[in-house]
Amino acid sequence: MGLIDKIKGEFVDIIEWQDSSRDTLIWRFPRYQNEIKMGAKLTVRESQAAVFMNEGKIADVFSPGMYTLQTSNMPILSTLKGWVHGFNSPFKADIYFVNTRQFLDQKWGTKSPIIVNDDRFGMIELRAFGTFAYQITEPKYFVAQIAGTNSHFSIEDINGQLRSLIVTKLSDAIGEGNLPIEKFAANLEELSALGQEKLNADFAEIGLRITKFLIENVSMPDELKKEIFEYSRLNKIDMHKLTQFKTAKSIETAAGNSNSAMGMGMGAGMGFGVGGAMTGMFTQSMNQMNAQAASTQQQQAAVPPPLPSSPQFYAALNGQQSGPYSIETITSMIGQNSIQRTTLMWKAGMTGWVAADTVQEIAPLFTSVPPPLPPV
Repeated sequence: MGLIDKIKGEFVDIIEWQDSSRDTLIWRFPRYQNEIKMGAKLTVRESQAAVFMNEGKIADVFSPGMYTLQTSNMPILSTLKGWVHGFNSPFKADIYFVNTRQFLDQKWGTKSPIIVNDDRFGMIELRAFGTFAYQITEPKYFVAQIAGTNSHFSIEDINGQLRSLIVTKLSDAIGEGNLPIEKFAANLEELSALGQEKLNADFAEIGLRITKFLIENVSMPDELKKEIFEYSRLNKIDMHKLTQFKTAKSIETAAGNSNSAMGMGMGAGMGFGVGGAMTGMFTQSMNQMNAQAASTQQQQAAVPPPLPSSPQFYAALNGQQSGPYSIETITSMIGQNSIQRTTLMWKAGMTGWVAADTVQEIAPLFTSVPPPLPPV
């Protein structure tokens, strides 16, 4: 019986893989020196594939299911072995079980910065990180390219290689995205989709597919961020108006500080002197910044200034503000009795509404317009 048991132990008749690790990509069935019995039972579970290899050459691939091994369902191995007319004796072959489920939430990041050349800011160092998910779609390609002679292959054995490839392809995606540097943060979804497309073009060669690829953040040096913010503001601001506004505010602040620092009496005079000096200084500074514009203006022919415009008045008619009206219009309205001596009037510079016959420009109009006709 001992001899018979020994002989039976040299033949494999049940082949299966019960995976409990959740991180194994490839597992080689431990046949050792034993031969596989023709008619042995092969069990391939869901999210698995079984790849038969003969002397380093990929043979048959089995998808999920239960199989009785025969020459009829091992056509490639039969050809490699030379079983032209059938074969019933035990045989030797390496069997690799491949995990075909998705491997989710894998982390990636740039150990070294990605160098990007921007037309405005020159060479820029960017760093990025995110997550990705993948699965084995072509087990025979993956075993041929990756497994080699290893009996066990986990996600950590390949993730380093995948991360390096991700960084390389991400650099290409950023270059082809044609996005301004300052818009990277707002277009991560677009960059992610472009990166996934490029990655799958290369991963297909080793039997892998990226099922999800996310760029969660793209960062850059702080000093570059400041430059980008300033550049963005400059694009939206009229620099000439900004210079005038800042100069006026500076003069106002300087004069106010001088007046508060001096005492009563001569303080006002000295404040005016300091304010005048500050005005000259800021005016000189503004003239230097606008030297080119001033030079252009000097080359143009001198033209007289526009004629002064007549004052515009507002009138309180029927309890509502109306206007503005020119002196000519007001003259006509007085003739039509629309505006009377007691009508309230106002113009820019006045502190409040006053009767029309008290306004210097309007009062003479009441004597030059005939009174209304008496009732018949």
